[in-house]
Amino acid sequence: MNKLTVALLLFFAMHLNAQEEVDSLAFDVASYQKALDSINNSFTYQTGEVILNNGLAILNVPEGFKFLDSEQSKRVLTDLWGNPPSEPIGLLFPEDMTPMHDNFTYAVEIEYAEEGYIEDDEAEDLDYDDLLEEMQEDIKAANPERKAQGYETMELVGWASPPYYDQKNKKLHWAKELKFEGYDVNTLNYNIRVLGRKGYLNLNAIGDINMLSTFNADREDILHSVEFTAGNRYSDFNPDIDKVAAYGIGGLIAGKILAKAGFFALILKFWKFIAIGAVALFSGFRKKLFGGGKGDDV
Repeated sequence: MNKLTVALLLFFAMHLNAQEEVDSLAFDVASYQKALDSINNSFTYQTGEVILNNGLAILNVPEGFKFLDSEQSKRVLTDLWGNPPSEPIGLLFPEDMTPMHDNFTYAVEIEYAEEGYIEDDEAEDLDYDDLLEEMQEDIKAANPERKAQGYETMELVGWASPPYYDQKNKKLHWAKELKFEGYDVNTLNYNIRVLGRKGYLNLNAIGDINMLSTFNADREDILHSVEFTAGNRYSDFNPDIDKVAAYGIGGLIAGKILAKAGFFALILKFWKFIAIGAVALFSGFRKKLFGGGKGDDV
């Protein structure tokens, strides 16, 4: 039985017996499947052209994918997957995936950050090895704060895919391999940034490291699927009235959106998809039922 299934079983056990002591998984599996199907069937997806964030950008949902709007995505990310509250524009799923799929691969969260115009003059001169070392040290330094706030510590293992900046189309992408305390399988954090006039679109795919080849096969379709609308594009920047971000391409990759907002706020924002996040959410119940630790394979 995989970890996601155990977590979901615990979820339904808790809701079916909310006032009783949960001491076994001996409830009707058919009821579990019915409840699971009910959740997965409760969502309404979109395909084709989707207008994002009140006309800010357009998503042409790639063939083989489906889009979940902002309100439904909040429900998935926070209520079902146990992540901190956020303001997503939406979630992009492969068409055969559902939020509570036992064999989940990945989904892509889409957000917008109005941080200002990102100057890209430095892009060609960046040393990504040096940048990686800096990021590794930053994450290590943030671990005590993560621990204090109830998060697992984490380690940046390295680039799963080194940064690449498409100067012509103003699109940046890279992937990190992260190791979270207590988990045997490392996490893949694949980042895509689409630069615009006043900020950037953030397309963030997270799953375990084994989904890298799956995502790479879809990456170009996803990269080409979203564009800012006229008036919001990078080329529409007006230096007389528009704000310039306090960091460039290197800071965007490294996560140096810190100064006033706080470095730890950014580092703590890492969230993890179903196979890891759901187990973390129900780890207390799992320990009670199985007597195992977080890293146990159940």
